[in-house]
Amino acid sequence: MAQDSTQTPKSQKVQLLSPAGNLTKLKIALAYGADAVYGGVSHFSLRTRAGKNFSFEDFAKGVEYAHALGKKVFVTINGFPFNSQLKLLESHIEKMASLKPDAFIVAAIGVVRLAQKIAPHIPIHLSTQANVLNVLDAQSYYEMGVKRIVAAREISLKDIKEIKKQLPDLEIEIFIHGSMCFAFSGRCLISALQSGRVPNRGSCANDCRFDYEYFVRNKTNDELIPFNSKELYVKNPDNGVMMRLEETEGVGTHIFNSKDLNLSEHIHEILESNVIDALKIEGRTKSHYYAGITARAYRAAIDDFYAGKNQSAFYANELNTLKNRGFTSGYIIHRPYEKNNTQNHLTAISNGNYQVNAEVLENGLFAVCKHTIAQGEAKEIVLPFEADVACGKSELGEIYEESGIKMMRFDKICLENGNELSSIHSGNTNAFKLPLPLPPFSFLRQKM
Repeated sequence: MAQDSTQTPKSQKVQLLSPAGNLTKLKIALAYGADAVYGGVSHFSLRTRAGKNFSFEDFAKGVEYAHALGKKVFVTINGFPFNSQLKLLESHIEKMASLKPDAFIVAAIGVVRLAQKIAPHIPIHLSTQANVLNVLDAQSYYEMGVKRIVAAREISLKDIKEIKKQLPDLEIEIFIHGSMCFAFSGRCLISALQSGRVPNRGSCANDCRFDYEYFVRNKTNDELIPFNSKELYVKNPDNGVMMRLEETEGVGTHIFNSKDLNLSEHIHEILESNVIDALKIEGRTKSHYYAGITARAYRAAIDDFYAGKNQSAFYANELNTLKNRGFTSGYIIHRPYEKNNTQNHLTAISNGNYQVNAEVLENGLFAVCKHTIAQGEAKEIVLPFEADVACGKSELGEIYEESGIKMMRFDKICLENGNELSSIHSGNTNAFKLPLPLPPFSFLRQKM
């Protein structure tokens, strides 16, 4: 008889898994609270651009760095290869196995078998691209030796409970934050049709985020002409449902554009189910600031749950500082037909409510400018998880506290090469000296 895992307390906290698009993002995610990171170095990973930013040598350094901290690294080999690539795939698996990562994230059944053959000592985590939604699929992969499934984003918490009830030893991971695909867990060909970039081979052009314009056919000469009316409706003849299609003049409309997933307000409900082993953040190609803030917000939410606390306003406020397409809770709590708030018809992406001004380098003494900083200005300090900094002064400025927030003011702006400026902008790639040291990978920001 299957064990009911919902009645069995877990022996350890749920794992927080963050994206690592390059070595610096890996370090930032770990500094801000992630237990593990995931990434890849080739087109066999579903983020080709991130793979190009992560060389094999840097990835090796990342694995060593994470393991020294007691953290884990999972390698993404979740693309769908063609026959012509199989020999190259074999050598890639061998090469990545030599780094001794903590798991391979794989989507295709054949690649699961191949990875098990080449590197039987490395656990297999099944990618969300495999679309596991039910007990039958989960059991099939479990019997193949898969240790963990990253459930399809369309799955409900109720269905996950049933899978865990039937397969208590199978680890289950879900996405909790990041970009959402318009199609079924990424099974999309829009980008391939429009630009020849194949989504499920790692080169999606994000055509669903593009601005589209309406055209109608001229009945007189059969030409397609722009549609200039302010309103356009479509009607389902079967049920009478009417939908308005809106287009902003000079911009277009965003008819395929999904909002970003944000489950911060549901973390306590998810963890109370006691059936989730890992929470995953999407975003290998997003900014360093994104890697840090998402890790810190969800780290706080997870730790607060186990401590019997809830700072939902803090989680939401931090995540709202990030660029986003608007937020949705996706489908883990509600079914798609139970709500109609998953799409953003207004913009491809919008700014968060904070501007990042600077990113502190790993030495903690210098930073690089990401926007603007001028003499006499003060910026809010964003620290890695559980890090702190003392107030103090120097000839370059000071650190002080205002309404419980640590601020850094610049009386002088001195570059690493000794030059002094009245202000610095993001176009200046020279590092500048901080008035006082900050923890590595801290950020400076201001409210917009």
